[in-house]
Amino acid sequence: MTFNGAEAFVATLGACGVDTCFANPGTSEMQLVAAIDRQPGMRAVLGLFEGVVTGAADGYARMADKPAVTLLHLGPGLGNGLANLHNARRAASPVINMVGDHATYHLHFNAPLTSDAAGVARPMSDWVRMAQSPRDLAQAGAEAYLAAMEWPGKVATVIVPADHAWNGGAAPVAPRPLPPAPRVPDAAIAAAARALRSTQRPVLLLLGGRALREEALVAAGRIAAVTGARLACETFAARLQRGAGRMAIDKLPYFGEQAADYLAPYRTIVVCGTEPPVAFFAYPGKPGALSPPDAQIVRLAGLREDALHALTALADALGAPADPVGIQARDNPPAGDRLDAQAIGAVLAELMPADAIVSDEGLTAAAALFDATKGAARHDWLMVTGGAIGQGLPVAVGAAVAAPLRQVIALQADGSGMYTLQALWTMARERLNIVTVIFNNASYAILNIELSRVGVQNAGPKALSMLSLDHPRLDWCAMAAGMGVPAQRVVTVAEFRDALEHALAATGPVLIEAML
Repeated sequence: MTFNGAEAFVATLGACGVDTCFANPGTSEMQLVAAIDRQPGMRAVLGLFEGVVTGAADGYARMADKPAVTLLHLGPGLGNGLANLHNARRAASPVINMVGDHATYHLHFNAPLTSDAAGVARPMSDWVRMAQSPRDLAQAGAEAYLAAMEWPGKVATVIVPADHAWNGGAAPVAPRPLPPAPRVPDAAIAAAARALRSTQRPVLLLLGGRALREEALVAAGRIAAVTGARLACETFAARLQRGAGRMAIDKLPYFGEQAADYLAPYRTIVVCGTEPPVAFFAYPGKPGALSPPDAQIVRLAGLREDALHALTALADALGAPADPVGIQARDNPPAGDRLDAQAIGAVLAELMPADAIVSDEGLTAAAALFDATKGAARHDWLMVTGGAIGQGLPVAVGAAVAAPLRQVIALQADGSGMYTLQALWTMARERLNIVTVIFNNASYAILNIELSRVGVQNAGPKALSMLSLDHPRLDWCAMAAGMGVPAQRVVTVAEFRDALEHALAATGPVLIEAML
C-alpha cells in the first residue's frame, strides 16, 4: 500500500494510540483532513476558533493521560490557539499540534499567509519540529508522540509543509517505546524523611501535578498520619481528585496576602509535584515569595518526577500507617436565600453526581465554589493552570470527549467565557454531556479587585468602564440558543436548583445563566 506524507503521518499517530483530532483546518491542511478521514478509529471534532481546539486538546489530555492531536491552519491559526496552549503547557498536558504550512516551493512568493510557523509555535511548545519530506513526516509523528508523552506531558508541535503532505512515497513508522516516569533519588527520600523527623511542627504538604491524583493523595494522607501535616494544593491545579471518601485538601488562596497568611504558621513546607508558592503578579511593596522567610522548604518531587512513588516511598520511610488520615466526609452546606457563588456551590454539592468532572473558570467565584463543594460526591476538578482566560468551556469539551460516560460541569465567569464561547457550538454538534453554569455579574470582577491591589486610587469612569460588561449586558441564553444549546436564566436559589436538576437529567449540553 502506498501513502502520501499526510496519510503516513496520521497513520503513525493512530498506531501510537492517538484517536481524537480537534480541528480548525484551512486550505493548506486539506491533505491532512483527507488522511484523518481515512484513518480508522480517528474521531474528528471541529472547533470554530483555534482557542477552542487547543483548549479542548488540553481538557482531553487531562482526563485521558494521552494526547489528542490538533489541526491548525498555518502560523496565524496556531497564533489564535496559543493562549490555551500556554495553559496546556502549564498543566503538563500531553498535546500534539499538526500545523499546516505553505508548500516549500511557494514560500519565496511571500503570499499573504506566509509566516514563521515554527517561530510562532516555540513560545508555547516544549518541542517543535519542521517536517523535511513526505517520508520524514511519519518520523516526525512518532517523535512528536514520544515528546508529548514525556512525563507527565508536554506540548509537541509538527509543522507540515503542504507538498510534504500531498506527495507520495511515504510509509507509517512504528511507535517508539515510552521511557518510565523519572523517580526521585533514594537520597532525596531519605533527606525528606530526616527533615520531617526532626522538624518543628506544624508541617504543610503542598501538592501539585500528579501528586493530586487519588493514589498519591492517599500516600500524602499516610504522611499526615505520622507527621500531623496538613494537605494543600497549588492554587491552579490541572486535575484534582476530591470529594467525599477522598483526601480532604485545602487550596492555596489566589491573592498573595491571603496565601501568605495561610502559609504563615508552617515551619516546614514539603513541596511535591509543584514549586514553592509565589504571588501571581508583582505588587508595589509586597513580596513575590509567599512562604515564611524562616520556613524550611523540603523539595520532595518536581512536576516531572513520579509524585506517587515519591510520596509512597516517603510514607514508608517514616513508618506511616497503611491508612491515611483526613478523609473527606459527605457534606451539603446550606445554600441560603441569595443566589451567589456560595449558594451555587452548595446546590452543586447536593446534586453533583458521582465521578463528575468540573471545569472551573469561575474566577472571582472560584474560591467559594471550591470550598462549598469539598464534601460533594467524588469528582475531578480542573483549573486554569496558566491563568490565560478562555479555558473553561474548551477544557469542558475536551474532558467530555475523553470521558463520555461522565457528567461534565463547566463553571464559567461571563467575561472569560466570551473568549471562547464558540465552544458551545461544538458541545451541541457533538451532543456532549456538559452542563454550563454562567456567572453573569456584568463585570470583569477580578480586575475591579486588582485595580485597588496594585495601588490605583480614585479610579475614574473611563477606567471603570474598561472593567464593565454592562451596557449592553451579555445575554448568554440568546448566545447559547444561537449555537444550539438549550439555556435557562435563573435569579433565585430555588430556580437554580430546579434548573440544575433538569440539566443533569438531560442528554446533551445545557446552559444555566445565573444572574448575580
